[in-house]
Amino acid sequence: MKLKKFCLVAFIAFAANFSLAQEGIPTYSDYLTDNYYLIHPSMAGVANCAKVRLTARQQWFGVDDAPSLQTLSVNSRIGDSPVAIGGVVFNDSNGYHSTVGGYATFAYHLMFSRNEVDLNMLSFGLSAGFLQYKLDETDFLAPGEYDQLIAGIEQSATNFNIDFGFSYHFLDFYAHFTAKNILKNEGINFNDQGFEFENLRTYLLSTGYTFNRLGSDWSFEPSIMYMYRDATEESSIDINAKVYRDMDFGKLWGGLSYRRSLDGAEYLDGGGVRSQKLQYITPFIGIDYNNFVFAYTYSYQSNTVNFNTGGFHQLTLGFNFNCRKEHYDCKCPAVN
Repeated sequence: MKLKKFCLVAFIAFAANFSLAQEGIPTYSDYLTDNYYLIHPSMAGVANCAKVRLTARQQWFGVDDAPSLQTLSVNSRIGDSPVAIGGVVFNDSNGYHSTVGGYATFAYHLMFSRNEVDLNMLSFGLSAGFLQYKLDETDFLAPGEYDQLIAGIEQSATNFNIDFGFSYHFLDFYAHFTAKNILKNEGINFNDQGFEFENLRTYLLSTGYTFNRLGSDWSFEPSIMYMYRDATEESSIDINAKVYRDMDFGKLWGGLSYRRSLDGAEYLDGGGVRSQKLQYITPFIGIDYNNFVFAYTYSYQSNTVNFNTGGFHQLTLGFNFNCRKEHYDCKCPAVN
């Protein structure tokens, strides 16, 4: 009986959070580890090298079936043309629910400057992808138990959606805008229970600037990102600071990110009602060694009420190939 009640609670929680699970690749802070293409399709092929990035993210070590995410992305300019392509595959699992999918990206980079020394570029990107959602109910019921709401099998459904965005680079300044899940989403029916989450649109706006003193090996890059979910009218903001140090073998870099939700949630505390807003503190560190990239990210949820005091751990491995000469006279790490 206890197991049955647990399963029903889990199923209700799944239904309540399914709209967020359908969004595709979750938006964490991994874009700060030289991986802007994960959230902005217009960043495909913007760099002077083709890029491969592999990430693995694990939450709450020691907790069974804790959330985890793996992504593999590649993007490249096609020769010396303004056209670029890219692709992402990912696996996002959380307990009995998981999402796997893949995106293909087409990008176009339009130069406004007379030559490539002075960076002045507008980029457009379009990603289209399929996502498969799974709900594993095989362990929901004990042997011999029956519940009409639980099928006791692994169920799945597939959807298609599109992301579109643009990026603008001017010398050491950059700005990105992306609209994710533009198409109307079809409802998913598990156990003859229809869950209609038609509007999964999420808007991302990023901007930043890289400061460097002439002749110095150090660079400083402050940036912000704003995220808005259309259906729930939720929003959050990232405030980031990143530092680079040029080395003979490549580059050392690291930084700190602070994410805060602009919408609060109420909870009971003794005899009163309090509210809190979701907030994460994320330090990260990385190294560019020749054509290889290694990075580690840790996110800590600094809220009074949370499921577990453990944080998010993420490793990023990367490789750059087909590199061209650094054309632009700027401290613009995502491009040069």
